[in-house]
Amino acid sequence: MGAYTFAVFGDWFDMIAIQVLVAYRWGASPLMLALIPVSLALPGIAFGSFAGVIADRVDKLKLMRLCDLATALLTASLLLAPNLYALLPLLALRSAVSSLNVPAQQALTRSLVREDQLLQASSLNGLVNQSSKIAGPLLGGLTLSVLSPGWCIALNAVLRLLSCLLLLFVRPEAAASGSARGAGAPAGAGDGGPPPIPARQMWREGWSFILRSRLLRNTMLFGLAGTLLIQIVDFQFASLFLAIAPERDELLGWLIAAAGAGAVGMIALMNRAGAKLSHGVRLGGGYAMIGAAIAGLGLLQPGVDALPVLLLGLLLGAGNGMFMVAFSYCLQKETPPAMTGRVFGIQSMVLGTVMIVAPLLGGLLVGLAGPRLIFAGLGALIAVVGVGGLLLAGRLWPAAAPVQSPPPVRAAQG
Repeated sequence: MGAYTFAVFGDWFDMIAIQVLVAYRWGASPLMLALIPVSLALPGIAFGSFAGVIADRVDKLKLMRLCDLATALLTASLLLAPNLYALLPLLALRSAVSSLNVPAQQALTRSLVREDQLLQASSLNGLVNQSSKIAGPLLGGLTLSVLSPGWCIALNAVLRLLSCLLLLFVRPEAAASGSARGAGAPAGAGDGGPPPIPARQMWREGWSFILRSRLLRNTMLFGLAGTLLIQIVDFQFASLFLAIAPERDELLGWLIAAAGAGAVGMIALMNRAGAKLSHGVRLGGGYAMIGAAIAGLGLLQPGVDALPVLLLGLLLGAGNGMFMVAFSYCLQKETPPAMTGRVFGIQSMVLGTVMIVAPLLGGLLVGLAGPRLIFAGLGALIAVVGVGGLLLAGRLWPAAAPVQSPPPVRAAQG
């Protein structure tokens, strides 16, 4: 958790610095700005499901250490990029490394934490992530007011090295449960156990497991539907605030901080409620709140005060915190430890596909109709998806026994 904290806080410094560098120092056009999320998404689409196979086959702890080290080196290399054309390939390469780290981290969490504490573990990780949204923009903005964007990027590299250092203190035997040995890794062949399962077979089993599980399949599709709509406007908040508060650029930072505060509060409530709430209430309710907040932002009039922005930010964060924790918890709870890496790798790939089309579509729609109309309309659609999830919860997420692992993986564990 400490390593994860360093990583997510570093990412916020990095994100703000890159936006300032590209938009204000290099004067990139809106279309070129839209290529940044595309370059971040492509590696996840290309390697996401295969990254899950790797996470299930190798030592997850060593993989996370190597990913942190590689991320630190690639982040430092961003300082040498002279323009956006050189920056985009480096961002894509760093994103490819992250596509390995995400399923490894989720699989390691599944191995370390008892099943009855998975919700609390997911909540704590979500709490760290959302807390960074409060402090990250404020600290990043303060750092940028004193130092250059390059120093913020360098700080992210240092924090990644600290994350790697903390992982060195995690005992390998603590992660033995659900490790690569149980998933058909090559280690199993050297101690008299069953032969390792081929990587291609593991990849097919991951997809087969998701398609056979009605609950996981519906969760993936529901998440994809809402994410597609959200990502259309996710990179257009600056355009919205330029339209409604052109003289108050600090309001965007306040919105992000308020969203982080709302998410932290919601995660704390969910952690206290435990598993009393169903998957449908968490997932559908999360999207309903996100949609209401985005639609409300689109209805704000020019010259708006800070109070409505803060209130809608709290609502936006509460919905985001509820959905993200519920989504991660649902996938972890309904997936056997030996399949966790592959499931989260496929999830990363599927949700990453929307990052290719959605940002470009969002820029086109905002250019044609203006940000306020697009935010109001897309927010209403997201809320409809959320309400639909609430009304159809019994069909989308039926209460049933967990789906068993495919026979080859189960045999390898035996």
